[in-house]
Amino acid sequence: MSKKITCFKAYDARGKVPSELNTDIAYRVGRAYAAFIKPKQVAIGRDARLTSDDLFEALSNGLRDSGVDVLDLGLCGTEAVYFAAFHLQLDGGIMITASHNPVDYNGFKFVKHAARPISADSGLVEICQLAENDSFQTVTARGGISTLDLRAEYIEHLLGYQSDKQKLKPLKIVANSGNGVSGPMIDLLEKHLPFEFIKIQHEPDGTFPNGVPNPLLPEGRSATIEAIKKHNADLGIAWDGDFDRCFLFDGNGRFIEGYYIVGLLGAALLKTNPQALIVHDPRLTWNTIELVEEAGGQTIQSKSGHAFIKETMREVNAAYGGEMSAHHYFRDFGYCDSGMIPWLLLTQIMCSQNKTLAELVDERIEKFPVSGEINIKVSDTEVVIAQVKAHFEKIEHRLDEMDGISMDFNTWRFNLRSSNTEPLLRLNVESRGNKTLMLNKRDELLAIINAERY
Repeated sequence: MSKKITCFKAYDARGKVPSELNTDIAYRVGRAYAAFIKPKQVAIGRDARLTSDDLFEALSNGLRDSGVDVLDLGLCGTEAVYFAAFHLQLDGGIMITASHNPVDYNGFKFVKHAARPISADSGLVEICQLAENDSFQTVTARGGISTLDLRAEYIEHLLGYQSDKQKLKPLKIVANSGNGVSGPMIDLLEKHLPFEFIKIQHEPDGTFPNGVPNPLLPEGRSATIEAIKKHNADLGIAWDGDFDRCFLFDGNGRFIEGYYIVGLLGAALLKTNPQALIVHDPRLTWNTIELVEEAGGQTIQSKSGHAFIKETMREVNAAYGGEMSAHHYFRDFGYCDSGMIPWLLLTQIMCSQNKTLAELVDERIEKFPVSGEINIKVSDTEVVIAQVKAHFEKIEHRLDEMDGISMDFNTWRFNLRSSNTEPLLRLNVESRGNKTLMLNKRDELLAIINAERY
């Protein structure tokens, strides 16, 4: 009789410990991953959560009992698993993390050969089913386990994104690790950079005494903003728990939407990758398209979500991909997302152009004002999307249904899409230089959604 497992999602496995994820499930997931991927060696990293060590032991035993050798990366960020997988051309990698989920959650992020993503469309469903069935072949030779320390190579790779180190200046930077695992990486990078880091919530601590790090939520930003103002810093950076995303604040303590960073990085990377392709998601697009085309590049749109972005980037060999949710992907980083490369690139841009972050984005924010992503809980996402579409169809527009619906009315546009993991609609609105229009249309959309949500 199969044992139901509920923690598998569209892109990873994530659930409450121990009711949805525990050592028994972790062991079976290790066996299932091995049965489906058939790897010889798998790198495993883990975040600071208090349950990560036990889950690591169980997951490792599942892999080893399947004849797989485990390479233990220890405490690290998700991108360390990606780096190990593509740098060493490993058969696979697993990160034990629940990122920004509550303190009593944990989970797994999976990749296969050379850090290629595994999603519900490419293996997660099968791995879940195998783990549920819990019927595995006996192997004659148990796999081994060894420690793998790639920190020196990883730091060297990261520093390679700063193409003109001579122009770097002694910027003062607030670095808020949120008691996740980015702190040790900042300590290593600091030795090679002229920057002064003001480190807050710096030590990894699985109890998360300052709350689980999620700077995408306004209530998760105050400590960074206060430190920027107190120390008169040039820049603020905050990370989520496994630092696959970094969030940026200017010298005034203003949170900068990830959307504006996508266009900025895309244009900058075209200087070293002329005429390259840049991938973006459909939620907010105009600023990115304009900046990339002005820099001589071409944009390609992909569905939102790391598996889709990475797949599109590989198909077209794009140099960079960015999502407004602060995920940034780089061809030279195995087409994977990194929470370290974006701020390293940004500081290079600031120093070489002798501009503050505010000076780099102010004009763009004014030219393309945005609503910020609004999440609305609804009982039936498809019904609500259909009602919104019907309401606006009578107005002249361009319709794009790649990911939810995007409707472009020339002076403003919106994207409305279902969450991949929750019964939520996610709304984004932007306009061409008219903040009042954007806000009015945002309110009009919300009125329709709220009238139909239950």
